[in-house]
Amino acid sequence: MGYAKGVAGIALAALSLSAQAYDLEDWPTHYTFSDGTDIGLVMVYRYDLNDFSNDALPNGTDAFEDSHTNRRKEFGLALKKKGLYDAIVDYEFQGKTWLDTNVRFYSKGYFGQDYGAFRFGYSKTPVSFEGNTTTKADSFLELALPSQALYENRRTGIDWMFERPQYIINLGYYWGQDLLGDNDGTTYGGRIAWTPHKKDGDVIHLGIAASREDREGTTDGTGTYHPPSVSISTSPEAGLTPVRLVNSGTLTADHADRAGLEALWIAGPWSLQGEAIRENVSRPGVNPDYSARGFYAFGSWVITGESRPYSNGNVGNIKPAGEWGAFELLLRYSEIDLNDAPVQGGKEHDFTIGANWYLTQHFKFQTNYIRAYSDKGNLSLDPTIFEMRVQIQF
Repeated sequence: MGYAKGVAGIALAALSLSAQAYDLEDWPTHYTFSDGTDIGLVMVYRYDLNDFSNDALPNGTDAFEDSHTNRRKEFGLALKKKGLYDAIVDYEFQGKTWLDTNVRFYSKGYFGQDYGAFRFGYSKTPVSFEGNTTTKADSFLELALPSQALYENRRTGIDWMFERPQYIINLGYYWGQDLLGDNDGTTYGGRIAWTPHKKDGDVIHLGIAASREDREGTTDGTGTYHPPSVSISTSPEAGLTPVRLVNSGTLTADHADRAGLEALWIAGPWSLQGEAIRENVSRPGVNPDYSARGFYAFGSWVITGESRPYSNGNVGNIKPAGEWGAFELLLRYSEIDLNDAPVQGGKEHDFTIGANWYLTQHFKFQTNYIRAYSDKGNLSLDPTIFEMRVQIQF
């Protein structure tokens, strides 16, 4: 009954908003001073529905529990002056985690020559094209299997980005804990992309990224020392469950090397995107090194004719041109392999059909239908997942 009410609520919200879509386009979310300084709000709110089936365990119980609840409550402040700097402080209240919290300076505004942009603070590490896409612009409800499992996420440090019409270079060095007090260690890495086409509706992006994370031990609040370790796992592309069909377990580790290949093609309303990611974990003593790998590929068709926007090496949300918004259909395949003897973390591959309705630049509705296939040890589980989301962002 609760699930049905949630679906009905999303449907009613969509219908009521569609009648006044263009009244909701111009929100007073920021203010620009006379000198060009702009201060504004950052907000993303998501309400999700996850419905699972075909998930019976050998003992007859279900592996997953249907859920409908808040998925994200993100709120922050942004300050910028075009050509000189931008800064952001952003927090996600649902997950109780810090997001981007940094300041970036643009060299051309200070030196007259473009030597790139320098960012200081808490930001995303370079390996994972999908992971570096702004969260509010995710094409599917959740990141693909390898992006979830192998992406290092945010760390505190400094990075440099240098962009020209034909290429993009991004290098970074990150140190210390994250803003939650976890993940002691240092990371250095970079990303290079060739962009021979980089116009609206005409994009080719081919990139390579790599990083090394040197893990350090952690002493918790009780004074207990925990040696450096790595744990790799992922949900079946569903955000409202703690269940992991594949999981390496906790592995002692000296360092982790990540590498990725990424590709994007946009031609008008059509788009293809994919990447392959690998993580090699160096383990101390007699423990054999461990390797995890995965890839995904997806296609997108915006049936109302708009194109996926692209800038600074990443894609964004589609901006609707018509009164009833923009409609997008998607198909994705993803897989992850966490088996590397003697660690048998399991294998999984998912097929996802997606549909997005960009009602305005601030409102997005998404649905995903997922067939997941997993094999870990003596257990094979192939759940079917239906997901819906309403998202408000600015």
